[in-house]
Amino acid sequence: MPQNLLEQLRNYTKIVADTGDIQSIEKFHPQDSTTNPSLIAAAAQMPQYQPIVDEVLQGARKELGDSATDASVANLAFQRLAVAFGKKILAIVPGRVSTEVDARLSYDTDATLAQARGIIAQYDQAKIGRDRVLIKIASTWEGIRAAEILEKEGIHCNLTLLFGLHQAVAAAEAGVTLVSPFVGRILDWYKKDTGKDYQGADDPGVQSVTKVYNYYKKFGYKTLVMGASFRNIGEIEQLAGCDLLTISPQLLAELESTQGDLPRKLDPEAAKTQIIMQIKMDKATFDAMHAEDRMATDKLKEGIQGFSDALVKLETLLAKRLAELESRAPAAV
Repeated sequence: MPQNLLEQLRNYTKIVADTGDIQSIEKFHPQDSTTNPSLIAAAAQMPQYQPIVDEVLQGARKELGDSATDASVANLAFQRLAVAFGKKILAIVPGRVSTEVDARLSYDTDATLAQARGIIAQYDQAKIGRDRVLIKIASTWEGIRAAEILEKEGIHCNLTLLFGLHQAVAAAEAGVTLVSPFVGRILDWYKKDTGKDYQGADDPGVQSVTKVYNYYKKFGYKTLVMGASFRNIGEIEQLAGCDLLTISPQLLAELESTQGDLPRKLDPEAAKTQIIMQIKMDKATFDAMHAEDRMATDKLKEGIQGFSDALVKLETLLAKRLAELESRAPAAV
């Protein structure tokens, strides 16, 4: 019986589930899983996960005390909730989970470090090894500097919201474990900017990830490439062979139900034969390349704002739920 596209993709690439929905993770048996504020917010509103949300809220209230505002409890609960979902996910997947630092800290190295250490401390307390956790940080210069310090402390990082080669080079030189270039968001920008449609290998998002992959393999960087944010399975087919791909449940289902041949597109040995100029990265070079790349500038700013907005929405939902819980609690005698 011929293999479907998902089965064939597993031969070349580590499959990662891009969701906070534990039931979807159980269905598709990915190696790893990633989450972000938008995914956690969506999962937190599903009835089947309400007990997790309630437990986290009650724990945050107990930790901060009755005098703390609902807003401050909700903020702490968000940080605890991401780890709570991460722990549930790690009971299913054999590999790693990515847990994201507050996007509102993306331009603050010290604050990113403090929250990342707080996240890993929760996993440490749960006796979950650091080899099973990736701390997700936006690919700003400040975020990359935080990741460089964390990696030296044995805390592995996933640099997200990555759109330009300058971000990828800086992350690799910082020794980060993994980067997540956003394929679909790059495509979205070019379609809007040019008015054109793109297919197959002409997709600018596919080309961007291919460029990062070939650069890393050409120069022997250990940092892994995980393509993310896909709009269709055609993008995924063009990146067969990438180290990892993080894929939504909807597209995983489409790959699983599709028959056909899936040849390998990205290969480390082929990358080594390419003529590529190595870039020496420093802040001045990073800033100059970022300013010249309109797409990366626009999408990084937009991505950070989107994740920040999702956090505000999630904290509002958590504060509302906390008020409901406390209104139902029996009064102290």
